Amino acid sequence: MDTNKKIREYISAFADGELADADLELALAALRDEDGQQTWDLYHRIGDALRGEPVGAELSPGFALRLADRLAAEPTPLRRGAARAAAPGDGLAAIAPAVVAGAEALSGSKMAGQGAAPREAPVADTSPAAVKRL
Repeated sequence: MDTNKKIREYISAFADGELADADLELALAALRDEDGQQTWDLYHRIGDALRGEPVGAELSPGFALRLADRLAAEPTPLRRGAARAAAPGDGLAAIAPAVVAGAEALSGSKMAGQGAAPREAPVADTSPAAVKRL
């Protein structure tokens, strides 16, 4: 058994309010050392990021420009159709759907754990008045 992994699981469960009473003493003992405190801080930062809360960390000046430059320097995958020069935003545009899908998946799993109903697609109005307007 990996003791560090088990301790991190206790800290995670404690942070989520899901720790069994029998394991509370172990989690609190782990939080007394530096590694446990860093784990606690990391898990709370992750939670803040998943909830879209501001994390308080400032990006260094020019970060967005440096990131755009590095993304622009990445090789562009070959696509069918007309070839064109890569634009600075191409790299971000390529990963945006995956980032959104991941955020929605995490948000959905978080909501499911809280008993919230999953999002449903809007239902079309098929009443005679609505059909007549079409």
